[in-house]
Amino acid sequence: MTVHPQTRFTLPDALNAAEPPEARGLARDQVKLLVAEGSAITHTRFDRLGDHLRPGDLLLVNTSGTLPAAVDGSWITGSGVAPVVVHFSTALDDGTWVVELRNGDLPLFGGGSGDRVELPEGVLTLLAPYQPDQNRLWRAQPPVADVVSYLRRHGRPISYKYVGQRWPLALYQTVFAREPGSAEMPSAARPFSFELVSQLAASGVLIAPILLHCGVSSQESHEPPLPERYDVPEHTARLVNWVKANGGRVIAVGTTAVRAIESAARADGSVAAAGGWTDLVMGPDHPARVVDGLVTGMHAPEASHLLLLESVVGGEVVQRAYDAALERNYLWHEFGDVSLLLPE
Repeated sequence: MTVHPQTRFTLPDALNAAEPPEARGLARDQVKLLVAEGSAITHTRFDRLGDHLRPGDLLLVNTSGTLPAAVDGSWITGSGVAPVVVHFSTALDDGTWVVELRNGDLPLFGGGSGDRVELPEGVLTLLAPYQPDQNRLWRAQPPVADVVSYLRRHGRPISYKYVGQRWPLALYQTVFAREPGSAEMPSAARPFSFELVSQLAASGVLIAPILLHCGVSSQESHEPPLPERYDVPEHTARLVNWVKANGGRVIAVGTTAVRAIESAARADGSVAAAGGWTDLVMGPDHPARVVDGLVTGMHAPEASHLLLLESVVGGEVVQRAYDAALERNYLWHEFGDVSLLLPE
């Protein structure tokens, strides 16, 4: 049964961020920051994030790097050849990949097992739908074994119609990116600059790494998040437990960091090192056990991410934050503005 978020709003097209903040004359840490702490709303700027954190708080940051995961190709079908864009979503354990075929900004449905897509350096072969009863995402055999290097040669960052032009991969990376693997940027961390990280560390805010490789988004059909590869290292697990035991707050930077750390949570709210694949879906029947708040971008109406936000701070806080963001013309999506959500 599909569960829909409590948060309801209509997003005007004018609030889709069409370009990086750098193109708007801003440094990456100068985007707007909305702080929702219970019933209180504060409007500020992201480089003042430290004003709303305490010494001993812990920020969990995703170290996944963004892949240039979109490659142009030609889809060979029984009725002819059609131009397509292949979005490489997720590397599977057997060397195959989850992919999505798109025509412009629209996903293509109706492919068949054995269909081939001509790409630079070879052919990608569709093997089977990735999930039963759907044919938007496919498990496919890529044209080469080392897909990450292949994408560096032939790919570009995934983007959608609200982004007006193509931008270089560097603008889709966060300062924490270490291991390439995300089809789409873990964008909540994008506004962090090296200067801001230094300021936070000097003020006593702790920062610990976590890893979750993001697949392609599912906004077209409001699907729940698909399984994703994650890693919670031992030193991060120990630090989370220490912070919780000593009265600090664990604040995840992004829904990806929430999903990763909550996948490593025990029933009592403590954390153990863990990794592999997570199929955790946060929501009313699975509230957050570890995370006390989160830094997050602005998510589309009905997106499953909203359920995750509600599982951390409650639906009333999220609704209040989104109403305030709309009133003040915050910008949405990966190049947009950011919120810090905290419960009462």
